[in-house]
Amino acid sequence: MTVTEKFHIVLFDGVCNLCNNSVDFIIRRDTKNVFKVGAIQDAHTQRLLESFEIPADYLDSLIYIHQDQVYYKSRGALEITRNLGGLWPILYGLIIIPAFIRDPIYDWIARNRYRWFGKKETCRLPTSEERAKFLTAEDLE
Repeated sequence: MTVTEKFHIVLFDGVCNLCNNSVDFIIRRDTKNVFKVGAIQDAHTQRLLESFEIPADYLDSLIYIHQDQVYYKSRGALEITRNLGGLWPILYGLIIIPAFIRDPIYDWIARNRYRWFGKKETCRLPTSEERAKFLTAEDLE
């Protein structure tokens, strides 16, 4: 069984403060322990990108992968909400709004994320409590 069959994978811009806060949000609400997250810039994550033919420097959107399906932008975010604990799956109902409306809003936020939320010098390192939620080289073997 591959990592994308076992887990819901969320790849994110590891230096983006908004992206890191989003990962914290996902980790706190992953009551079913189905998510693994990884910074796009990490070497082992790059192998996963390569296997899905995603450019190694793709930082325009979070990337959500599950069951060999890849989702980007607002669709990726909505797919993530489906698997969070609490009432968050209700947000998936926003899928009825067409992508040609959702994605420009997503793109606008993405274009301004460093200016509005800031940027780290390096990718975040998970705490010992978070480590099990982050993709490792062993997950990808």
